[in-house]
Amino acid sequence: MHTVWKGAISFGLVHVPVKMFSATEDKDISMKYIHTACGSPISYVRRCPTCDKDTTWEEISRGYEYEKGKYVLFEKEELDQLSAQTEKTITILDFVDLTEIDPIYFQKTYYLSPDQAGSNAYQLLLEAMHQSGKIGIAKIAIRSKSSLAAIRVMEGCLAVETIFYPDEIRPIAQVPNLPENISVNDKELSMAKLLIEQLSTPFEPAKYTDDYRESLLHLIEQKIAGEEISLAPAKPQTNVIDLMAALQASIEAVKPVVTDPGPAKRTRKTAAKKPAAGAGGEDAPQNDELAPKPKKRTTSKAKKTIS
Repeated sequence: MHTVWKGAISFGLVHVPVKMFSATEDKDISMKYIHTACGSPISYVRRCPTCDKDTTWEEISRGYEYEKGKYVLFEKEELDQLSAQTEKTITILDFVDLTEIDPIYFQKTYYLSPDQAGSNAYQLLLEAMHQSGKIGIAKIAIRSKSSLAAIRVMEGCLAVETIFYPDEIRPIAQVPNLPENISVNDKELSMAKLLIEQLSTPFEPAKYTDDYRESLLHLIEQKIAGEEISLAPAKPQTNVIDLMAALQASIEAVKPVVTDPGPAKRTRKTAAKKPAAGAGGEDAPQNDELAPKPKKRTTSKAKKTIS
């Protein structure tokens, strides 16, 4: 793995040198814009519209637009100095329960490994957090971006989850058209809850795949091989009119299939329903093994002994 950050975890007076590695990878299929006439990729050029010329990185600084068309400028050294004191330390502020953090706060996951002579301190923090069941809320700066972070234990490894600051979460009040007074049909609600129960299962991430990416990769392989491509038209979507019918159909679709017990079990079940031998009639069993045997009477003495 490529090291994306080096520094230390600080909690109290304890200092734990660590290296950081990205725990996830974006597997989105990247495509470039191509000039159709000649097949060349289109390049993006840093060009100043006022001077009407291309610019180099040496001529570029950073600016904040405080009014329309007006900027305050910053040199790279100014911004580097601003974050110099925090960019090498993950400072744990508090320890909390993971269940107290809503998933909306989480951004990206990183793994931490001990660096230099920090193995003992690393193991101490890991085991203490594991046994306490707590996670650490910390401040961290990665590539000049400051954020909150949650430090937790994952399969014998310390992991950092960068999380948004509270003022970066948009309030739900801004979401349009939310129902104010919730009113649902009781029967529809019962069926919806039944459907949820039947679809409930332990979380197994391995069974979920990116169908779009797999289909696109297959299409790319076909094009490379020069195969003729034909895609089936997508089925038109229809709006659900009868909610009850849709719920019922969904429940029927996920019902467990009852397997056939087999001919042997069916024969025994049928034979058991037939009258015993000697009871008269043509349906009396011809096989003594299938005929129900008379129950033995239990004497009162035997009952007394058993009880």
